[in-house]
Amino acid sequence: MKRNILIHPDPRLKKVCAPVADLSDELRKLADDMLETMYDAPGIGLAAPQIGVLDRLIVMDCVKEEGGTPRPLVMINPEVIASSDETNVYEEGCLSIPEQFAEVTRPKVVDVTWMDRDGNLQQETFDGLWATCVQHEIDHLNGKLFIDYLKPLKRQMITRKMQKLKREQARA
Repeated sequence: MKRNILIHPDPRLKKVCAPVADLSDELRKLADDMLETMYDAPGIGLAAPQIGVLDRLIVMDCVKEEGGTPRPLVMINPEVIASSDETNVYEEGCLSIPEQFAEVTRPKVVDVTWMDRDGNLQQETFDGLWATCVQHEIDHLNGKLFIDYLKPLKRQMITRKMQKLKREQARA
């Protein structure tokens, strides 16, 4: 089931999420809903707080090539355990901040651990776009948005655009 994506500024997007204590069918259903919502948006990542659920759960799939095999990842309690000194700059966007993009510098390579939907502990090294995406989504779990990396003036400008968008949506 497709879920509604919260638009910044929403106080839930600034909250630190609680670790997931146990795997439930409800959590797996939430992960499935999040994947459906992400693909429909369309996006390459989605964190639970973006749909109003304050649990440490993210989904992502950075396969963007035409005809590429999708690689949906469900990550419960994801954590960056190591990151490279080398950085990458990507123009980031966010489903909670539609049609706004800005360059963000992050570590180029990160090692991440998480629990998969079956309760198995996973660890993987992500590089490039995958590394940027997983860091962006984990930031959401810590109440941080990509615009928090920007200079105050640019951040305020984007926030005002989002407030205007929300007013227009409320009137529609």
